[in-house]
Amino acid sequence: MWSCSGLSSGHCEGTVRIQTQKQFTGIWQCAVATFSKEGMPGFFKGMSLPITTISMTSSVVFGTYRNCLQCLSQARGAGCGPNTKQEVFLSGLAGGIAQISVMSPGDIVKVRLQCQTESKRGGSNMPRPKYHGPVHCLLSIIKEEGVMGLYRGALPLMLRDGPSYATYFLTYTTICEWLTDSSKKRPDWSGVMFAGGIAGMAGWTIGTPMDVIKARLQMDGARDLKRYKGFYHCITETVRLEGAGVFFRSLGINWLRAFPVNMVVFVTYEVLTGLLQAGPDSVDPPRIGFE
Repeated sequence: MWSCSGLSSGHCEGTVRIQTQKQFTGIWQCAVATFSKEGMPGFFKGMSLPITTISMTSSVVFGTYRNCLQCLSQARGAGCGPNTKQEVFLSGLAGGIAQISVMSPGDIVKVRLQCQTESKRGGSNMPRPKYHGPVHCLLSIIKEEGVMGLYRGALPLMLRDGPSYATYFLTYTTICEWLTDSSKKRPDWSGVMFAGGIAGMAGWTIGTPMDVIKARLQMDGARDLKRYKGFYHCITETVRLEGAGVFFRSLGINWLRAFPVNMVVFVTYEVLTGLLQAGPDSVDPPRIGFE
């Protein structure tokens, strides 16, 4: 539930982010060009498949995170107090890496549909979209590139989500700790919303460079000849041709998306965690010791 609410509030900005990384010089130019060429549906391309998989990937992230916290707490022994910042960081890292196995296929379909700028409303002499929808895109990738084609860009995806989720959970936990009165166990809801938003921005600050590389590898060869020989060649060619600044070209739109999305995510997460809390021995929602 929290994952779907976050996805629906951020997918539009995600489309602008992906296209800005690939072909446009700025956010405003991308948004105007997308709307004039494709209309409002252009901002929501590739959304249906992520909706069907986002609950699974978010469950893997948060489930791995909480289970790792519990295992690390048990390893320290009973009565050792709340989880340390190092345990929060490592648990977030594990959660981010664990989700790649279920996230990568849906992510590459989303990226390819978002980068497909040909309009379905064009005339007979205009280029037509290669993919007719998420299912057609998924089957086309398997047919042309094999099942492993669904995991193209998995390495930069792992290098993006591992450190960014570690930073994400650690930031959320730390800010909640700062905003919690000594007489309370958790901050109020405004504190949860603020901490979730800032945590999302911090996570994307860490993850944006690898997000650029991931998107380029996922699109490489989809419409024309392959440009990159692999992960490291993609990095060096990108820096050589466009400079290091290209890795943060989409950071502004990532921040714009991250704050409201993760504000919704953590409020929903805290509500559901409170309702499903099994008892006093269960691990507290991420607070003192992020998504």
